[in-house]
Amino acid sequence: MKYIQIGKTDLIVSRICFGCWQLSPKFWGNISLDEWNLALKKAMELGINFIDTADAYGDGFAETVLGNFLEKLGCRKNLIIATKFYWNFTDPQNRYPDTGYDYIIKECEASLKRLKTDYIDLYQIHAWDPLTKPDEVSAAMTLLKKQGKIRWVGVSNMNVHQMNMYLKYMDIECFQPLYNILDRDVEKQEFPFCLEKKIGVITYSSLARGLLTGKYKGNEKFQDSRANHPRFTGENFKKICISINNVLMPIAEKMDITVAELALRWILTHPAVTSAIVGIKKPEHIETVIRAADDILETRLWHSIASKMSSAYDK
Repeated sequence: MKYIQIGKTDLIVSRICFGCWQLSPKFWGNISLDEWNLALKKAMELGINFIDTADAYGDGFAETVLGNFLEKLGCRKNLIIATKFYWNFTDPQNRYPDTGYDYIIKECEASLKRLKTDYIDLYQIHAWDPLTKPDEVSAAMTLLKKQGKIRWVGVSNMNVHQMNMYLKYMDIECFQPLYNILDRDVEKQEFPFCLEKKIGVITYSSLARGLLTGKYKGNEKFQDSRANHPRFTGENFKKICISINNVLMPIAEKMDITVAELALRWILTHPAVTSAIVGIKKPEHIETVIRAADDILETRLWHSIASKMSSAYDK
């Protein structure tokens, strides 16, 4: 495993980040917690030291499961933990965005309790709140940092304009966007901005909800959040699977890596990217992605893959 510094922080993280969105039953159904625990343990054995979660994943469930794991193994100091806030889920049936001062302070305390830790390495704003007051957010983050409850601040799902609004009041050390071979919008503005400002980047949906693992044929049916997603139904699904089979699979086979490892290596080759988040459910799955961080792709091959996959489906 290779390691890298997040932006201007003192956080040195593995280039593969263990994501926890899979612990959100609403989106992914119920998974085996025994296997999940074994998967995280295996990931740590293979050198992964970076875990990303969020308070909203399962309305606190993901943080709770992770906290139980950290307590049982006594491994908190060996890991860098990132979590997020944004959704006020006091009433699970009526979620709403909340980046108010009082809620940030309250929810940070709740996350700390669920995670069974006294500090969060990277505390991220999960999305842009149209009613946000950047000075109010900054005041809350400043207090939490002063108290030692958070170490660094990040944002997710924002554009350059929105990040600039925050930067007037506080430092942003990390940006978490949707990014993979099929989702490349952030290359236009956000990545150059992050490079200029020395802001780290950790990508989510790095394997496009499993599409870029290469295991689908185009005729599968899904029972989770992918059931009605246009990429996983009809002709789009078939076209993407054919493109993965025709473009990515031969390259992966030639390099003696999996399709998933090729897709992740493609992400990690971009100079703006710090780490790629991968959601792992079973211990055997981690072994299909771990070698992605061993190397980067040649520039010509990176562009060739991007070009050939850009016409994979109707956007």
